[in-house]
Amino acid sequence: MHTSKTVFITGGAGFIGSALVCLLLRETDWRVINIDALTYAGNLESLADVIDHPRHLFSRTDINNRAALDALFREYQPAGVIHLAAESHVDRSIHGPGEFIKTNIEGTYTLLEATRAWWSTLDSQAKAAFRFHHVSTDEVFGSLGTSGFFTEDSPYQPNSPYSASKAASDHLVRAWHHTYGLPTLITNCSNNYGPRQFPEKLIPLMLLNALGGKPLPIYGQGDNVRDWLYVDDHARALHRVFAHGLPGEIYAIGGHNEKTNLEVVDTLCALLDELQPRADGRSYREQKTFVADRPGHDRRYAIDAGKIGRELGWQPQENFTSGLKKTVRWYLDHPEWTAHVISGEYRHWLDKNYGART
Repeated sequence: MHTSKTVFITGGAGFIGSALVCLLLRETDWRVINIDALTYAGNLESLADVIDHPRHLFSRTDINNRAALDALFREYQPAGVIHLAAESHVDRSIHGPGEFIKTNIEGTYTLLEATRAWWSTLDSQAKAAFRFHHVSTDEVFGSLGTSGFFTEDSPYQPNSPYSASKAASDHLVRAWHHTYGLPTLITNCSNNYGPRQFPEKLIPLMLLNALGGKPLPIYGQGDNVRDWLYVDDHARALHRVFAHGLPGEIYAIGGHNEKTNLEVVDTLCALLDELQPRADGRSYREQKTFVADRPGHDRRYAIDAGKIGRELGWQPQENFTSGLKKTVRWYLDHPEWTAHVISGEYRHWLDKNYGART
């Protein structure tokens, strides 16, 4: 795709979205229109370094607001959309699935329709160059046994309200390509980790609990396996797919880092023992505690990322040890970010620092 263009990023104040926004502003000359409703996990403090960048414009807009989306398309005339806006936490989906249906399914439908309406007005060359890139998860494929990998051809078997809502949105995107010809791309990624992740997720939760002297709650026996992908590696993959992927294609993105939850916690504790030892000299591992497993907890996820490597030349740059060390150091070096999230102060950052420019 050509440079010097405008791209919409939905969910650009979230964990993965903010990493992608920063990467695009750093490594391309694209103008980024950042569209985010700023629900609890949307945090403009994660964009503090680029919030006033001349090629970054932020719009506090819900993807279910069709009139607002239409206005954004008319005003900024994008050459593509990268859609990350989603409710994403499995535990929250178990206790309150309604928001997941509203955002992940209805919101994706509304965004697809607004995009299709804009795309249909373009000339043939601009239509062919346009991309709608939908960012999804490996959780739509269900649970693996002790061997094998998810691929782009794996059957859908979602087991939680979250993964079911993401599976539904994948199917909508696929249908809009095959029915209407909208040039779509879908990526399914493994578990992300890295700086600025909202502390309901495993790694930041364990890190902050450890530093706070709290228990480290591990589901079941801690033997559930995930493939861990460093967030900046994921952002590089999204850029590569959006710029060079073929319309209608699906690309699986994984970090090649399978770890049990117990291995993740033990590795994290060892890093903290090294980088910020406990005052009493004992190991953070002593704070581990095992709790009842969550309902429908998938046993193992693992991705075969061979296709994106062969066809688009992407490979992760971080292994789990290097990525986790960078992550721990970032949290240790940015206690104010963490404090604002825990206290809820980050919610007021918009009003104090960004004012009416939303």
